Amino acid sequence: MSSYLGPVTVPDPAALDAVQRLCDLAAPYAAGADADELFVAAMNESNAWHAARSPFFASLWQSKGRAVLESAEDLARQPFVHANFFKMHEVVSIPRDEVKLHVTSSGTTGQKSQMFFDEWTLRAGQRMVARIFDHYGWIDDSRAVDYLIYTYQPRPGLNLGASFTDNYLCEFAPVNRVEHALPSTGTGHEFDAFGAIRSLLRSAEDGVPVRILGFPAFLSFTLDRMRNMGMKPIQLDPASLVVFGGGWKGNADKQISKPELYGKIAEQLGIPDERIRDGFGSVEHSVPYMECANHNMHVPVWSRVLIRSVRDLSPLGYGEPGYLQFVSPFITSAPAQSVLMGDLASLHTPAECGCGAPTPWIRILGRAGLSRNKSCAIAAAELLKDKS
Repeated sequence: MSSYLGPVTVPDPAALDAVQRLCDLAAPYAAGADADELFVAAMNESNAWHAARSPFFASLWQSKGRAVLESAEDLARQPFVHANFFKMHEVVSIPRDEVKLHVTSSGTTGQKSQMFFDEWTLRAGQRMVARIFDHYGWIDDSRAVDYLIYTYQPRPGLNLGASFTDNYLCEFAPVNRVEHALPSTGTGHEFDAFGAIRSLLRSAEDGVPVRILGFPAFLSFTLDRMRNMGMKPIQLDPASLVVFGGGWKGNADKQISKPELYGKIAEQLGIPDERIRDGFGSVEHSVPYMECANHNMHVPVWSRVLIRSVRDLSPLGYGEPGYLQFVSPFITSAPAQSVLMGDLASLHTPAECGCGAPTPWIRILGRAGLSRNKSCAIAAAELLKDKS
């Protein structure tokens, strides 16, 4: 079993008892009245924690009347911080000497978010990932696997969140070999399509399962290159696994649909559909949202999701598109317990999925620079056409 499943202790057990108990819930998709009650109690502890340690959040909370949350429905009144705030300001709720990790977002243009993690926040987030991997049976020490990582190869000074995450995902199965498809050149990183192809061919020949992690765009480009070169499909070991994260970044104009991409992977690499999953997260909110077997991203027990109107930021119901708001009390290092993202999304009932997970799931509809030649602002304007 992964060491990331081990116990983790909050910085102050007396002040953060509910936060501890919430994050100790081992079933990632538990739901019900008891879970909601515990979540609300943990959010109240989190708000008090950050108000006592962050003048910024103290002022924000004061402006909202320092309201105590009494039910899950009250989460709509929870003060939130826009993700863009973290692109302009470095805010922490801990002394700087308690910062264990400093990461930035992996955006390709503009100012990047700066986030700081203490020991608890870092390890609690890693444990969430481990529990979701364990839930799906992806923690397996019975066989060594090859890793093909479609993120930036680590180098001194590189602190991108995507690179950090994808490299620690190598902890969930023993390593036979690790290849980075975006190797460091000494002055940056370059996509090495031929290196990725050689890695896949070697794994197929050796009969070793492959875990492919990272940006979907570059795997898509690898498959295109293989096809353009007239290469026949290869058959990777059926225990191979694809876990995406990070979106298409600066390649939005080349983006294809998930069904098309998943079909290419199954056809050219022989990896079955149920072993191909997308994940969603951000440095501002490091709770993982992973696709189920039906390719829907369910909300874990340690977080809640709201959707807000692009017109007036009012909370919306199931199925209505708007701005995505993440809420989770687990972070103690910075006042990011409630973050309004620039992403457009909709929230859906468990019944609309049918996989058996009892929590709602999110559908990501757009992101600045993600959809073809379309910014979130334009997409938001289009959403308003039928509501004018």
